[in-house]
Amino acid sequence: MITEIGDAIHQIVQEKGVSSDLIERVIEEFLKAAYKKTFGTDENAVVKTDLTAGSVKIFSQKRVVDEDDYYDPVAEIVLEEAREFNPECQLDDQLLIEVDPKEFDRQSVANAKQRAKAFLRDIQKDTLYSEFQDKVNEMIIGYYQRERNGVIYIDLGKTEGIMPKKNQSPRESYRVGDRIKSMIQEVRKTPTGLQIVLTRRDPEFVKKIFELEVPEISDGIITIEKIVREAGYRTKIAVRSSKQDVDPIGACVGLKGVRIQSIMKELEGERIDILKYDPEPREFIRNALSPAQVLQVIILDEGRKQALAVVPDESQLSLAIGKQGLNVKLANKLVDWSIDVRTEEQLADMDINQESKAAAHRLFGVDQNLEDEEGGSITRISELEGISVRLVDILAQNGLSLIEDLVALSKDDLAKIEGISPLDVTSLTQLINENVEFVDEEGQTVAQPSEEDVEYEEEYECPECGHGVTLDMTTCPSCGVGLSFEIEEETTEE
Repeated sequence: MITEIGDAIHQIVQEKGVSSDLIERVIEEFLKAAYKKTFGTDENAVVKTDLTAGSVKIFSQKRVVDEDDYYDPVAEIVLEEAREFNPECQLDDQLLIEVDPKEFDRQSVANAKQRAKAFLRDIQKDTLYSEFQDKVNEMIIGYYQRERNGVIYIDLGKTEGIMPKKNQSPRESYRVGDRIKSMIQEVRKTPTGLQIVLTRRDPEFVKKIFELEVPEISDGIITIEKIVREAGYRTKIAVRSSKQDVDPIGACVGLKGVRIQSIMKELEGERIDILKYDPEPREFIRNALSPAQVLQVIILDEGRKQALAVVPDESQLSLAIGKQGLNVKLANKLVDWSIDVRTEEQLADMDINQESKAAAHRLFGVDQNLEDEEGGSITRISELEGISVRLVDILAQNGLSLIEDLVALSKDDLAKIEGISPLDVTSLTQLINENVEFVDEEGQTVAQPSEEDVEYEEEYECPECGHGVTLDMTTCPSCGVGLSFEIEEETTEE
């Protein structure tokens, strides 16, 4: 029996991952319980274990007494009998006498064994719970064992994991022994034991695969801003790079598409759209609708996050919407906006100019429906008549490309932009007054300031670089050359 216990200990330590100290406690309690059931007490029971050798022994500790004083055979032994075990022992010595477990009462052994097994199960459950709880949201590899009522059971080595039907991709199927990579979603204790819930459907699972396949992500150079997924069909992932010389999309795709092909293979061919994250909603919406070509994005209601994306034709409309509306549905989730997609022809039929105008009234109090010389509408700063290429470039570098964005800025805001001089502020203000029609909340046109009402500073040019300067400047804001003005005073004839 002792040999069997030693073998069992060795197996538990090796296979179950339970610490040797806990095993020793279990074995000690098991043997002492059987000892007490047989001899009525366990106060003098001594258990010695050697887990390395797999040996377990139990002893009775007895005091050596004279035959006349002998009265407790469990705790005492007479000197003559004691010297059969140790010839050198004396009175009052403590002698350890090994007990053969075969002497134990059979029922007491069965009861003790049952208690030990229950205690061992609790220890193992707590140990595994702590281990796997620390691995929630981490990847793990296991092997397919069986399927019952749609639930897949996966061998994880030390224990078993389950993957419910709702956590499986509809594209995937398995056979016994198949290697399965999954993510630990939840670890919980149940009356029947530890339950480790796995998933391959969560968007975080795809994110973990990208982190494994793309070193730039694990190194923090590329950040996954957001990921949305319709498992088995399509995933959209928005990425950005912290370094200008690192293309986030190219890094995720890999040389000749090696990385993305490996990820798609793991997902059984699921379509993956990798797009560049942009904090500007219009650009982000444009990117999110990939692979469709988007001509422009119109913000209808910024507060309600409603936007209209315009595509060239019906073929691009189908691409933008996707099969069963999946592409635009995922784009909505990715950017967190409600996106309506229309073709240019549909745009004309729905008189979007009026809708856009109403939205512009609410947001900026201005009319966006400006016209160029040919009668077409203009929306971009670069289309303003008379604006210099230098100003267009400076504004574009600061994220200002649309007229409505420019109108929303005050003179102080404009003056704070690097490269914009006071003269440039005056010039831009004049361009706005000449090209933008101001309206009140009810949509009524408000009279624009007349030229007499607007004070203009006299314009001068830097003799060194030609940059615009004003009388109050002592140095050129462009090249830094010192300035000096000689102003002739006008004389009045009496």
